[in-house]
Amino acid sequence: MSVKMLKNCVKVSTVLIFMLFFQSAFTQSDFSEVDRKLEAAKKELGGNVVALIYKNGKIIYQKAMGTDFNAKTQAPIASCSKWLTAALVMSFVDQGKLSLDDKVSKFIPIFSKYSKGYITIKDCLAHLTGIEPEPVKLFSRKKYATLEEEVIDFASKKEIESNPGLEFRYSNIGLNIAGRVLEVLTRRSFEQLMQERITRPLMMRNTSFSSFNAVNPSGGAISTANDYMNFLSMMLNNGIFNGKRILSENAVAAMQTVRTSASMIKYAPKVAEGYNYGFGAWILETDESGNATVLASPGLFGTWPMIDKCRGYACIFFTKGVLGEEKKDIYLDIKNSIDQQLTTNCK
Repeated sequence: MSVKMLKNCVKVSTVLIFMLFFQSAFTQSDFSEVDRKLEAAKKELGGNVVALIYKNGKIIYQKAMGTDFNAKTQAPIASCSKWLTAALVMSFVDQGKLSLDDKVSKFIPIFSKYSKGYITIKDCLAHLTGIEPEPVKLFSRKKYATLEEEVIDFASKKEIESNPGLEFRYSNIGLNIAGRVLEVLTRRSFEQLMQERITRPLMMRNTSFSSFNAVNPSGGAISTANDYMNFLSMMLNNGIFNGKRILSENAVAAMQTVRTSASMIKYAPKVAEGYNYGFGAWILETDESGNATVLASPGLFGTWPMIDKCRGYACIFFTKGVLGEEKKDIYLDIKNSIDQQLTTNCK
């Protein structure tokens, strides 16, 4: 065989290898069924939907439906805010400036005055304060001038229904108390702290908790699908984003630890019934040892962010609608289609 023919054979072989590689990659990520299900559910999802799937350092699927609605469009994310706030609190735990076992009354003494002196930061992050929850109303959160004013109300006007750490009641109370503790600890606003420690390092340029009234760490953020995916990728990658550590592995593990049992849960929204809770997120699935494998933090306005640790991916369904039970079923059905395309490493 001549040298020229040998070179041509090498070139052809190289091309064929690359073609086989890309063909294999493509066949492993066929999300046509995800496409079909999203299209079929478009009306039920409010007409404006963005879906993103992230794996191995990149977006492997993206779909946008609706007029002028895409991955860069801002919208309120309601309770998806809780996951961000829990991460912010854990950044202070990482630095040793705060302990999960610290009592809230150490920073806000009025809690001791009203028999709430034993509530800890850990209780706040997991909705285990024991304080009676306020009724969930869609657009009528009581107006406060400051987060301080709201948290004083929690201390002085809300009844204790159980000892801290014993019973789970989902509400805005715990995460907002934790947010106020950070303000007292640093003498900085919650919004400033969130920008400095979470949204700016994660390049979440279109995410904000700013408000004309009191900031709401539990449900007051606006964001975009792209922005929130940056946060999800950090959580999936054990605290690292773009090669930079945002949270320690221990902090991420603490956030993903199951903090409840079925008997502890006295109130949960219908969309999360049957699930347990970590810090700022629901635990949808666990492995044989009881470790969290799938986590989500659904928002009342329809956005569902999730990470699947077994299959190594994050996804978000981002909408402007109002979450209902039927949307939960739609999202979980779509997730099942995603799972069928991605190999699991869990038993």
